[in-house]
Amino acid sequence: MRATSAGGGGQAGGLAMEMTRQYLAGELSVLLGHLQAATTEAATRDAWFLRHAAETEPIPALRSVTVRALTLAEGLCWDSLNRGDTAAFTRQAAVCAELHEFGVCACLLKEA
Repeated sequence: MRATSAGGGGQAGGLAMEMTRQYLAGELSVLLGHLQAATTEAATRDAWFLRHAAETEPIPALRSVTVRALTLAEGLCWDSLNRGDTAAFTRQAAVCAELHEFGVCACLLKEA
């Protein structure tokens, strides 16, 4: 396939938008997979639903998925701290930081 100029055909723009959605959805899905691996059994289901939403929802909905994922990750971090499980906290906090960085870089979240 040949790239078109900025004023070119709409088909190339649609393809670029679909590639962007696939990239964003894929990256968010991978991060949610990391969150699934760093969760308790009870939270695994919530992470799976978020991962499914990331893979099927349109781009505008990815902001909501990212915010809900951060909320889940933060809750898991607090739960781990309350239980004194520093290893789980460390894993979950790393995923939380990655989710935040992804959200900011993908313009899904404002940098705080």
